[in-house]
Amino acid sequence: MAEHFRILGIAGSLRKDSYNRAALRAAAQLLPEGVTLEIFDLDGIPPYNQDEEAHPPARVAEFKARIRAADAILFVTPEYNYSIPGVLKNAIDWASRPYGDSAWDGKPVAVMGATVGQMGTSRAQYHLRQVFVFTNMHPLNQPEVMIADAARRFDERGNLTDDKTKELIRQLLAGLVAWSRRLEKGTAGRATPA
Repeated sequence: MAEHFRILGIAGSLRKDSYNRAALRAAAQLLPEGVTLEIFDLDGIPPYNQDEEAHPPARVAEFKARIRAADAILFVTPEYNYSIPGVLKNAIDWASRPYGDSAWDGKPVAVMGATVGQMGTSRAQYHLRQVFVFTNMHPLNQPEVMIADAARRFDERGNLTDDKTKELIRQLLAGLVAWSRRLEKGTAGRATPA
């Protein structure tokens, strides 16, 4: 892991004024010292086609390269029909293929999400965590950042205004860096001596 820590941020929405895109922009302003967050826009990734996986489209090849160059991944997902958006699942599928050449393998990852509803994208986040099992990503479990009632937490320009949410995002980002370093040292999951 490089001295300078790089997180790749991915929003699971293509909508320009998405609260999840806004939450990802907010995260870029709440980073620990020595950490950068690079945002990759999923716009332009075509539907997954196994016939093309050996020679993927340029946008997919770029995506896989950006994943591999990152020290960790931050997903910010909306919830559609109790699950993750198709555009996000499609991108995850592309970057995991062909079999044996997954860009996700071993990556530390954190998740957050925003919604105008009251569940805070909890069901989508839990479905996304199921995807991490096969792709062998290592999720940070806490804090859970589920931004409910997003219309009250962001202003009309998409700026996050809620201090409690900002603090949770700060904790998530700091936790992701610490988790990544534990994984690199091979100490994740070990009990701390009493």
